[in-house]
Amino acid sequence: MFPDLTRDDVFRIETRRLWLRWPTAKDIPAILRWAGEPEVAEMTARIPHPLERRDVEPFVLKVRSGNAAGTGLTLAITQRSAPATLIGLVALSGDAAAPHLGYWLGRPWWGDGLTAEAVQALADAYFAYAGGERLQAHALPDNPASRRVLEKTGFRRAGRVLRVCPARGSDREMDLFGLDRDAWMSRAAAVEPAPELAMAC
Repeated sequence: MFPDLTRDDVFRIETRRLWLRWPTAKDIPAILRWAGEPEVAEMTARIPHPLERRDVEPFVLKVRSGNAAGTGLTLAITQRSAPATLIGLVALSGDAAAPHLGYWLGRPWWGDGLTAEAVQALADAYFAYAGGERLQAHALPDNPASRRVLEKTGFRRAGRVLRVCPARGSDREMDLFGLDRDAWMSRAAAVEPAPELAMAC
C-alpha cells in the first residue's frame, strides 16, 4: 500500500505545526496517559479503557511492523517544537483499496485544529505519494468534533453503518465518511501543496 519511502523509521511528515513520525517504545508512557483518558478512548473502536501497558507495548510493535511492511502507516503526532513528545496518533490501515483513517489527540491539544492538520497531512501523503484512490473513516454520531475534522479535510458523509468496536464491548452505529482521489485533487488545487516528506538520520 505504501512506497519504500515510508518504510524506514526515520520517515516523517512535516506540516506548519506538526512533525508526524513513527511511534517508538519511548512513546508508550504518552500513549498510556493520553489515549487512556476515558474521553479519548470511548470515542474510538479499539482503545480499551482502562488502557494498560500490556495493551500498548504489542500495539507499538504491531504498527511498526505494519509500517515496515508497507501494509499500513501509523504515525505519532508531535509538535514541531517538541518532536520527541507524542500528543496523539494518526493512521491508515486495513483494505488496500480503501484504507481506514483513524486518529486521536490528547485532551490538552483539543480545539486548536491540530487533528485536522495531521489528518490532512496523512491523506495528502496517501494520495500524492502512495498512489491511493480512496480513503474511508468513521465517526460516532455523538462526536461532532471528529465529524468536523473529517469534513474540514474534504471527507464526505456516505451514510451510517454498524461497525465492530472490540474495545467497546459491542457493535456501534457510526457515520461513514469517504474521500476519493478526484475530490482530493480538486481540493488540493485550491489549498496548500502536499506536506513535506522527509528522511533524516
